[in-house]
Amino acid sequence: MILSSVVQAIGLFIATNIDDVIVVSLFFARGAGQRGTTARIAAGQYLGFAGILGVAVLVSLGAGAFLPSAAIPYFGLIPLALGLWVGWQAWREDQDDDDAKIADKKVSVWTVAAVTFANGGDNIGVYVPVFLNVEPATVVTYCIVFLVLVVALVMLAKFIATRPLIARALERWEHVLFPIVLIGLGIFILISGGAFGI
Repeated sequence: MILSSVVQAIGLFIATNIDDVIVVSLFFARGAGQRGTTARIAAGQYLGFAGILGVAVLVSLGAGAFLPSAAIPYFGLIPLALGLWVGWQAWREDQDDDDAKIADKKVSVWTVAAVTFANGGDNIGVYVPVFLNVEPATVVTYCIVFLVLVVALVMLAKFIATRPLIARALERWEHVLFPIVLIGLGIFILISGGAFGI
């Protein structure tokens, strides 16, 4: 019983978080050469994912009054706003000085957490019906497996971002890719959730 729950949790995590690998890789590219980047990204991922699990568990326990399901798509505004801000900053920067460009970029725990949480709208939408249809002990098993797998996600993203060829491409194009991914993510969350009657 526990083994099958663990296997199901692993499959569910992979299906709902595969897109995060690219986003987290871009965070690694953004924080290249800065001390503590991995720790900040991991902490942000854990905070964001803990928020996702917290909301999913609360909603599945009938706490819809605290967070109506109709509000979930509006979390897409977080990566959209961050993407627009980062894009505006990149546009205003002098793109000739790569060292200065990288040195000025800070990857904060809160930014990673906000993007992770905002990107979790689809996760919440998937986790809630699953949590509603299993025993509380199984929900706990799922949550533990998910939190263990966050480390694997961060390490996979770091591996991708630190391959020389990929790292050079990410470093060169990160200032363009990062805001595009965030803006696209925000728009996708808003549209797929039907925000603003879209």
